Amino acid sequence: MKAHLFCTLPGMLASPLEAGVLKKARETGALEVFLHDLHELSPDPHRKADDCPYGGGPGMVLRVDVVASALESAFDVDADRVRERMPVVLLTPQGRRLDQDLVRSLADEESIAFICGRYEGVDERIREHLSSLEVSLGDFVLAGGEIAAAAVLEAIARLLPGVLGNVRSLEEESFSGPLLEYPQYTRPASYRGWEVPEVLLSGDHGRVRRWRAEQAVQRTRGRRPDLLAEEGEHEGEE
Repeated sequence: MKAHLFCTLPGMLASPLEAGVLKKARETGALEVFLHDLHELSPDPHRKADDCPYGGGPGMVLRVDVVASALESAFDVDADRVRERMPVVLLTPQGRRLDQDLVRSLADEESIAFICGRYEGVDERIREHLSSLEVSLGDFVLAGGEIAAAAVLEAIARLLPGVLGNVRSLEEESFSGPLLEYPQYTRPASYRGWEVPEVLLSGDHGRVRRWRAEQAVQRTRGRRPDLLAEEGEHEGEE
């Protein structure tokens, strides 16, 4: 996969790209990442990427001409046609909340572009004419889209072939199905009186599977009952 990130602070992405899953994905060749500095690509003679909002109000707004110019510089086509080639993801708290289904869908793409907002917001024409998908990490606000883009990109990278050593971990983790993941333990079996459940030490793989299934249901019911409700709704639709 080729990932293009258009942002005003590319330095914020340097560290995530040089560690962990993203580093491995790049080293294996599963992922290529291209950072595009909106200031450097701005048509403004002072390299400005933002301006005051029309109609007044606080903060600054990311300019549509800056983003369009950057897209055209990177892909050598009209900016509004880039989304015909690949998903152009705008990171914004107003977007679709990221979930594992969306991550899996994005991981199937050969190329993807991320537009990282900053300041008060983005010119609405970026939403209307340049992006094809708006994505949010949740109901909160960050100072910009760089950290959000790194989070989305890591979620995608984990699913790319050859990146994770044990693909079974993808099958059993939270949000791979309708349930949260069951509790996990490792050595030592006893620490300060905090004990690992006996069933996990029993060697009885059938008991372990049943215990994990029960724990997954209990954890989901206690922490995310909405997931169980959604699963029931889907079953009713069949």
